[in-house]
Amino acid sequence: MFSVTEMTDFTFLSMPHVVTLVIFFITCFLFVYYRKKLQSYQPIIKWTLFSILMLSEVSYHLWRVLTDQWEVADLPIQVCSLSTFIALFLFFKNNTKVFNLLYFIGIIPPILSMVTPDIVYQFPHYRFLKYFIHHSAIPITVLYFILFEGYRVPKKAVLSSFLTLNIIAVPVFFLNKMLDTNFFFLANPSETKTLLWFFGSGVKYYVNLEIVGIIVFIITYLPMGMLLKREKVKETV
Repeated sequence: MFSVTEMTDFTFLSMPHVVTLVIFFITCFLFVYYRKKLQSYQPIIKWTLFSILMLSEVSYHLWRVLTDQWEVADLPIQVCSLSTFIALFLFFKNNTKVFNLLYFIGIIPPILSMVTPDIVYQFPHYRFLKYFIHHSAIPITVLYFILFEGYRVPKKAVLSSFLTLNIIAVPVFFLNKMLDTNFFFLANPSETKTLLWFFGSGVKYYVNLEIVGIIVFIITYLPMGMLLKREKVKETV
């Protein structure tokens, strides 16, 4: 289960992969559907999500260290790690601007990462379990903040959050140059075959990243926009 060389036969849309995705989407649906009944369990939900996110990051680095694999490329400087740290911060301190960024990078990116995962390990390997539990917990945490702590995202946050992410990406880009790493997948697509493989290379790769990025931000805002409109209608009734 913790071996470096065993169970490295992950197959796209294999039974474990499909079942994991189904469980995730059902969990999200139930989380929203039973939100009122779950209100009394808010503290439990909050600290359970906090623990999952924290343990996911810590356990991964422990596994890499204990198996003599850890290297500078394992530094937690990926979009999903950024989402994790923002979520952990928000569990202790309310901040609407910080949540705006989490909303846009913490829903579709982790879900896409689960649909086309950047892993080679198959169920029930630790890396498979950690990868999907971690990436599932991020969007569920975003739902938690919306449903239980009342966070909302204004339309103007689409552009401001997109610009914020680009500003963060600038030093990450140069850090990749210095360390020969691929944080934020800014150096090149992932090693395993994911959606990034279709983005091309060179300048075309970065142009496609920007185009797809803003499209993802706009799509991500749509349900929030509908929620705000619905709440506004209720207030006027």
